[in-house]
Amino acid sequence: MLESMTPADPLGEALHFLRMSGTFYCRSEFSAPWALELPAMESCLMLHVVTAGECRLEVEGTEPCTLRTGDLALVPHGEGHRLGCGAGALPGHLFDLPRERVRDRYEVLRHGGGGAPTSMICAAVRFEHAAAHRLLEALPRVIRVDAWESSEKEWLQSTLRLIVAEAQALRAGGETIITRLADILVIQAIRSWLASDPGARTGWLGALRDRQIGRAIALVHRDPARHWSVESLAREVGMSRSAFAARFTQRVGEPAMQYVARWKMHAAEAWLRDEATPLAELAGRVGYESEAAFSRAFKRFAGVSPGSVRRTTYRDIPVRTATP
Repeated sequence: MLESMTPADPLGEALHFLRMSGTFYCRSEFSAPWALELPAMESCLMLHVVTAGECRLEVEGTEPCTLRTGDLALVPHGEGHRLGCGAGALPGHLFDLPRERVRDRYEVLRHGGGGAPTSMICAAVRFEHAAAHRLLEALPRVIRVDAWESSEKEWLQSTLRLIVAEAQALRAGGETIITRLADILVIQAIRSWLASDPGARTGWLGALRDRQIGRAIALVHRDPARHWSVESLAREVGMSRSAFAARFTQRVGEPAMQYVARWKMHAAEAWLRDEATPLAELAGRVGYESEAAFSRAFKRFAGVSPGSVRRTTYRDIPVRTATP
């Protein structure tokens, strides 16, 4: 009975929180020699898909990598980096180069010396749910996926071909198709890293893979209104209280009840941004009996009041991630 009622895929559930927003896309047409400096973009993940030709990706402090047709790369932490191909080109700064604005969130960039062409789709992506940041923090500084070598190469190649066709024609609805497909590529790149890199088996991500600790985390994610305790979580996953408490702290890096309190605030923050639900009702969703108690707890956690979050867009709020 326990097995049938508990989440079977905590890691998959974590990917569910990667709901993208504030996304900006650019179709880039380069000609060798060329170099492009991209500035740091706080709280953004950056995606690059090479649709024709090749380029070199450099993130300071990491090994440079070459991206060829069909490759995609993520720079998950919004770090400044450089793209380029050919020797001798002075790097142009992204925001200093002329760009053709096609839509509010879609532009075309042309740059280079007139030689061998390289075409790319580039994107800067934000995420709606603050809890997604926990997953992003665990990612490496660069993720590269070779669509021709991936186990999902057939649909990846088809997706890339469709993006190329839409980018070239940009027919009615083309921007929507490109942005939706690029969102899928971001999640697939993260899934590819999760499946293949030893780093995905440590820390919080490793805890999600733990048969019992992962189930406990998923239960907390699913039901933030419940008054969880170490005893109730341990009972749900079939462990003693002491063994569960020690293993949770060891695998996750913080005590279970601290994690529960933090998650409640993450869930509340997401609902504040997405909905117009009255604060009293929202307080009940995360297990608080009064709006005042919830507001005090939220302000201790985020550094701003719930009302401030509701009135302000995500990118404008200096939300801290203090321990609740």
